[in-house]
Amino acid sequence: MNRLFELTVALLASLCLVLPVSAQPAARPTEAPLRPVHTFSIVARDPATGDLGVAVQSHWFAVGTVVPWAEAGVGAVATQSFADPAYGRLGLEMMRAGKSAPEALRGLLAGDDGRDLRQVAMVDSQGRVDAWTGKSNIEAAGHIVGTSFSVQANLMLDDRVWPAMARAFEGTQGDLAERMLAALDAAQSAGGDLRGRQSAAIVVVTGKPTGQSWKDRIVDLRVDDSVEPLKELRRLMTLQRAYNHMNAGDLALERKDSEAALREYGAAEKLVPDSAEMIYWHAVALVSMGRVDESLPLFRRVFAMDGNWAVLTRRLPKAGLLPDDPKLIERILSAAKP
Repeated sequence: MNRLFELTVALLASLCLVLPVSAQPAARPTEAPLRPVHTFSIVARDPATGDLGVAVQSHWFAVGTVVPWAEAGVGAVATQSFADPAYGRLGLEMMRAGKSAPEALRGLLAGDDGRDLRQVAMVDSQGRVDAWTGKSNIEAAGHIVGTSFSVQANLMLDDRVWPAMARAFEGTQGDLAERMLAALDAAQSAGGDLRGRQSAAIVVVTGKPTGQSWKDRIVDLRVDDSVEPLKELRRLMTLQRAYNHMNAGDLALERKDSEAALREYGAAEKLVPDSAEMIYWHAVALVSMGRVDESLPLFRRVFAMDGNWAVLTRRLPKAGLLPDDPKLIERILSAAKP
C-alpha cells in the first residue's frame, strides 16, 4: 500500500495543525490510472516582489489542470512525468504548515512507492527550492535547481532542454511571468518534447496573501489544445497585461481620477491597439477630462468596428460614466455617421 497519504497526515499532525474537514488531505489516488504528463516546466520565486509561479508546456491535453499548483504566500509546485496531482495539494499544505519546500518534497517522496516515475519541483515563500527526477522517467530527463527556481523536463528530444531553460530564466529581464515564459521558449527552441506540443499554462501568485484570493492570483492562463501553445500563451499574457491596465483604469474612474484612468487605458491600448474595448474606454476617459475633440477619432474607430458601442454610449450617462448632457452625447454619436 502506498504510504504517501499516511505519511503526510503524520507530518501534519506532528506540526499540531488542525485542518477543517474541507481541508483534510484527500485519499491517495493510487488506484487511479497514472497520467503520463511528460513535459517541461519551471517553478520560481521573484526575490524582488516575493511572487511565486509555475509555467509549463506539454504534448498532453490541458496540462494546466495537472502540473501547476501555487498559493499566495505559501509556494509553488510542478508535478509531472507520471504525474500525481497529490504532490501539488499536499505539498502546498505542508508548506503552509511550516515545512520548507525541500522538506515537503522529501517527505512526500518517502511515502510514495511510485517515486521513481515522478518528476516534481517545489519552491516556497522564502525561495527555498528542490526538485526530483525519478530514475524511471523517460529520457531525456533531468532538472536544474538554481537560486529561487527549478527547471525540469522529461521525454525531451535531448538533454539540452533544461539547461537552456535555466540560462533563459537567469538571463531575462522583466517580471516573473516574462522570465518564466522566456524559459519555456528556450526549452522549445532547444528541441522541446520529443512528441511535439499541445498545451501550456502559467500561474503567478503574490508573495503576501491579502485574504482575497482573486487579488492574490496575478496570472492564471491556460492553453488546452493548440498547434502553437507557447505563442498562444504569450498572446493571452499580452491580453492579461492589457486588462490589468483596464482594471486599474476602471478603479481610477471610480475614484474620479481621470488622469490616472487615461494613463491606464492608454497603456492598455498600446498593448492591444486593435481592441475596441481598449480604445473605447480610452475615449471615455478623455471625455471625462473635458478633452472631447481628442476622443472623437477614437469613438469613430470603435463605432466602425461594431455599432453596439454607440448603443452603449447612450447608457453611460445614467451610470455616471459620461456627463448627462444630451448635446454632448449626440456629438459623440455623430462620430458613428459616415
